[in-house]
Amino acid sequence: MPGTFSQIYIQIVFAVKGRQSLISEQWEEELYKYITGIVTNKNQKLLAINGMPDHLHIFIGMKPSCCLSDLVREIKKASNEFINKNRFTRSKFEWQEGFGAFSYSYSSVDNVVRYIHNQKEHHRKRTFKHEYKDFLDKYQVEHKDEYLFDWIE
Repeated sequence: MPGTFSQIYIQIVFAVKGRQSLISEQWEEELYKYITGIVTNKNQKLLAINGMPDHLHIFIGMKPSCCLSDLVREIKKASNEFINKNRFTRSKFEWQEGFGAFSYSYSSVDNVVRYIHNQKEHHRKRTFKHEYKDFLDKYQVEHKDEYLFDWIE
């Protein structure tokens, strides 16, 4: 779109179905590269990707022509197929329904990238459930707990 200028930065968070710890350190880099390819092929800019065995954080610079829900649906669908085709897990792999999306200003980009790159260290002190609920509270996102991810207690 000529004449359209934007700076849209979105952090996307989603979990493995049932919050199972299925993403292994042995193949997570392959998954991250694959997802980076999906984002790039959709003409969006991947700024950071990282996660834990049960969830992912993806930080993108998004163009206004992109429909976020369509992008996330494509990332989840294609990465599901990639994981299952390569038999990275013993049983069928699936992502949970839904996702979190949180926007940031340009001045926050470096902090968000650092936060995502430090996921493993960060989660030694806090659970994903605590982290996710804090995001919802911090950004004043109305929600009902029964519609959040399935939590394994």
